[in-house]
Amino acid sequence: ASYGPNPICKGCLSCSKDNGCIRCQHKLFFFLRREGMRQYGECLHSCPSGYYGLRTPDMNRCSRCRIENCDSCFSRDFCTRCKTGFYSHRGRCFKGCPPGFAALEELMECVEDCEVGQWSEWGTCSRNNKTCGFKWGLETRTRQIVKKPAKDTILCPTIAESRRCKMAMRHCPGGRRPTKTKDKKKKKKNLMERAQKQHSIFLATDKTSQ
Repeated sequence: ASYGPNPICKGCLSCSKDNGCIRCQHKLFFFLRREGMRQYGECLHSCPSGYYGLRTPDMNRCSRCRIENCDSCFSRDFCTRCKTGFYSHRGRCFKGCPPGFAALEELMECVEDCEVGQWSEWGTCSRNNKTCGFKWGLETRTRQIVKKPAKDTILCPTIAESRRCKMAMRHCPGGRRPTKTKDKKKKKKNLMERAQKQHSIFLATDKTSQ
């Protein structure tokens, strides 16, 4: 093919001075570029953003992606890379990932999220592995991971949580009371004995002075 002095005819089998390429060489894609009211053909090795290469027996063409916010597509209805700020998911582009999927920021893709089951019932209120002997304790509930996330970088929700609870039995039947209770009673007894002793000394002193 003779391309002539016009650089727009590069890669063409046939070319028009006004409309550019009309037919392209075998391995190149025909792309119809529009600029305002004017349009002209180009022969390219790869299609520009928003288009994909469609090979046909007649001539390879650049066809527009039909997916909204798509930057590069495999076919007109399957996007392989979305525009900046959008996540790719099953050939479509989303501003945020659908429920059940997590955003993989480094690839701007939506992958399967971590799925957890329902919470169990709250467990027995206990403290230091005892269900008596204290006024307050903790009760715990758990849930299982039903499906692990597609990537290890995606964290699963909390699978165990605890809350403060009131013991059903404060004193253990037939058991000893906690050390703190003993100490309090002993301290109180000592104070009473000291007070009585001081009172006796006061009475004795008062009688002597009389």
